[in-house]
Parts: sequence; C-alpha cells; structure tokens
Amino acid sequence: MMRRFRKPKLIPLLEQKPPTLPQLSPIPNPSLPKPPQHPSPPPSPIVTLSHTSNHTHTHLLTFIKTHIKNPPLSPKTLLHFLKSKLHHHPTFTHFDFHVFNWASSVDSFRHDHSTFEWMVCTLATTDRFAELGHLIGFMVSNPCPCSDGIFSCPRTEPIFKFAISAYCRVGRLGDAVGAFDSMRKLIDGKPSVVVYNIVINGFVKCGAHDKALGFYEKMVRDRVKADVFTFNILISGYCRNSQFGLALELFKEMREKGCSPNVVSFNTLIKGFFRERKVEDGIEMAYEMIEFGCKFSSVTCEILVDGLCREGRVEVACELLIDFSRKGVLPRLYDYYGLVEVLCGERNSGRALEVVDELWRTGNVPSLIACTTLVEGLRRSARIDEALEVMERMLEEGMVPDFVTFNCLLQDLCNLGRTDEADNLRLLSSSKGLELDGMAYTILVSGYSREGKKKEVKVVVDEMLDMGFIPDLATYNRLVDG
Repeated sequence: MMRRFRKPKLIPLLEQKPPTLPQLSPIPNPSLPKPPQHPSPPPSPIVTLSHTSNHTHTHLLTFIKTHIKNPPLSPKTLLHFLKSKLHHHPTFTHFDFHVFNWASSVDSFRHDHSTFEWMVCTLATTDRFAELGHLIGFMVSNPCPCSDGIFSCPRTEPIFKFAISAYCRVGRLGDAVGAFDSMRKLIDGKPSVVVYNIVINGFVKCGAHDKALGFYEKMVRDRVKADVFTFNILISGYCRNSQFGLALELFKEMREKGCSPNVVSFNTLIKGFFRERKVEDGIEMAYEMIEFGCKFSSVTCEILVDGLCREGRVEVACELLIDFSRKGVLPRLYDYYGLVEVLCGERNSGRALEVVDELWRTGNVPSLIACTTLVEGLRRSARIDEALEVMERMLEEGMVPDFVTFNCLLQDLCNLGRTDEADNLRLLSSSKGLELDGMAYTILVSGYSREGKKKEVKVVVDEMLDMGFIPDLATYNRLVDG
C-alpha cells in the first residue's frame, strides 16, 4: 500500500519571495531547570515560536538571505547552510531548530532523512530534549520522502537509535520508550536487537531492573533474537540487585539458546562469585573460561587476583597466575603490580621475586612500577643482590627507573663497600638512557672515598665537572679530597 504524505501545517511566512524567517524564540538558558521528562505533546508538528528582538531577527534574516540566495529551497541546500554556515556562527548557531522549522513552512519544501538526521544528532548532542521530542513527533507525522513508496526510509531506524541512546544516557527512559514506539510505526519489519539493547541497558543503569526484564520480554514477544550483549546487560542487572542465582540461571539459558558467552559474561559472573564469597566457584568459572576457548582479559585477572588478596589467599593468587602463564592464557598487557605490592607489603619479597621471575620467563614482562615496587621490597628485606639483579634486568629491557629508587640502590651498594658494582650500574644505566643527577655522583664519590680509592674518586669528580654538577673550584677540591 502506498504511504500517504501529510503536508505539515504551514507557518505563515513573513515574505513570500524569497522565503524569509518567522519570528524566532530566544536562546534557551542552560541555568534554568530542564523541562519535565514527559513533556506534553506540541500543539502542531511545528513548534510554536515566540518572538525575539527585532534586532536579532533582522540580522538573522539578513544572514539567511546572504547564504540561501536561490530558491526553491532544497534539503541539500538547507543541510549545507546548517552544517557549514549556521553551525559555526557564534551568534546564530542556537537558532538551528528555528531555521529547521522555518524551512518546514516553505511551500514546495520537504525535509528528508539528511536534514532529520542532522537535526536529531544536534539536538541530542546538545541535550535539547524538549525540542528533540517535538522533532520526533514531526517526523512521525511527516516521514522522509523515501517512505512514499512501498518501503520505508532505511535511515529511519539509525536516526531514532541516536535519539533513543541520548534519552537513555540522561535517564529519560519514558521518552526513550516513546521514541522507540514512534520508530516502530515508521520502519519496515522489526527493530534491530541493538535498539532493544540500548533501552534495556538504560533501565539497568538507572536501577530499574524489573522494567529492563519487561522490555526483554517484549523483545521476546516481538520475536527478536537476543544476542550476547542482551544477556550480558541482564546478567549484570541481576548481579547489581544481589540476585546472583538468577544471573546464573540466565547464563545457562543463554548457552541453551545457542548464544556463546564472551569475556564480559564470564567476568561479570566471576565478580559475582567473589561478591558472594564463593571463591572456589569463581576460580572454577575461570578454568571453565579456558575450556570454552574464551580469552582472558586484564580485567579477568584483576578480578581474580584482587578478590583472592582481599580474602587473604595471596598464595593462591600467585599459583593461579603462574598456572595461567604456563598455559599461555595470561594476557600480555596484564599488570600484576597489585600482587607484587601485596607480597612486598607482607615482607614476602622473596615470593614476589619468584612470581615475577616465573612470569617474566614465560613472556609476561612486568611493568615499570611492578619492578620498582619489587626492588624497593627487596631493599627493605636487605636482599641487595636480588635487587641489583632486578635493576640490571630492568635496564636491559629498556625500563628506566626513577631517580629515588636508583640512588637508594647505589647507596645500599656503597654502604656495603661495593662501590665498584654501584659504578658499573651507573655506567649501564647511562648507556640505557638514564640521565643521572648530581646525587648519584655524590653517592659514588662518598663510597670510593670511604674505600680509599682516590683514583676512582678523581675519575667520578672529573665526570661531574664535565656534566656541570660542580659550581666552583672549591667544591671540586673538596670532592677530590673526599
């Protein structure tokens, strides 16, 4: 059946030829409270416009006449004017919807999906939701010319999807559902699962889980097949509402319906298990993930390690990460700094070193902050040899340590009478791009002086002089003399 097009009710023009601008409403004041979530429908498809000052009206009319010179007006001409001229004007940019309405009143002009899409995106992005509601009502009454044939315009659903997403973003769920219902009247067939997911997610984020389930049931009645994102949203909603048992049931239903879970599905349930203090079940779910062939994410490891550490089961977390690394499923970008920090905080830097060494050997290189934390932990435990090995390995990997950690390790070596090793570390760090400060050289001078190595002292002091760390001759002589 051919679709009937109802010509919008025209607003009287100020002038007949060329088309001119009607009286415009003032700029909305952002400091004023927003209109209610369910605004009353407009009296006509075109928003009734109030008057502005004659000065503003005259200048805007002149601006339009300057850039729209050749009637008849077309959607392409109007869109170019809105995007390229009006949008960038510092004074008139907020009159875009008024100009849009004015164009609707021009005889022989008809908006199409291009002008609808631009206007919807602009109003939604700038949070002008009252105007957006009026525009949606106008689109329902005056659909795109592409819908005049047998099929509806293919751009209708994407346009409404943007508006629905904007409504859900700010919690205007009643308006979102209203826009969804309006969209269904205009499109051919059923809405896509993506649009349903947007509304369901909006309800879950606002804490209206029951309404999210109701909309999901509506989706099932409409015979739209749920995807993994639908189930993930609802599983998350159950977990947020402390209904973990129902989340597990939905997870089973998801798999029974042939929808494969992804990493987000597993992460949500693992986190739920730890929230319920069911640690073993959470670990079992992680291994089920491996069997299913779903790759771990850094978030998966963070949930497991953080949860185990909070339960005081740090050793289990260590064994778990080592096992994951040996199986080749530990994400390369996962930063196990948190576990190293917990171990070092418990004065168990030896175990931290074992874990880091094991993961490092299997290709999971620690982050700079993890290595720095480990060096500090080893220093506090008086394990200077291990700290030196970690520092040298860091430098070989191209990790540049901070001055404080580096200088503290130099001081430890010098205090033990191992200034030569400290100096070798200084040379290695310089070759790897670490620009030493004056404190590092002063530590070495002091160390060599205590060991009575005057020749080495002079070499270091001369280098300090070349680096500009010695301000005068008196300082130079004092350093040389130790």
